[in-house]
Amino acid sequence: MAKVTLYGTDWCPFCVRAEQLLTRKGIAFEKINITTAPQWREEMVRKSGGRRSVPQIFIGEAHVGGFDDLAELDRQGRLDALLFAP
Repeated sequence: MAKVTLYGTDWCPFCVRAEQLLTRKGIAFEKINITTAPQWREEMVRKSGGRRSVPQIFIGEAHVGGFDDLAELDRQGRLDALLFAP
């Protein structure tokens, strides 16, 4: 399974929803809380092509986007394909 990384904050409702979706599907993920360390925000912005909103989600090195993008991939049945791609 590809590594899943979620950049977010503790107070963001979309971050919570993304975490819930991943947890419900049994997907382990690393959460990087950008509230406490400005260097993580800078890394998120750089890796996401300039996006500053949270969450920003990555599967492996692929940038998925935010919660809406993650949920849409799941609805389309494409999330599992990204997670388990060779």
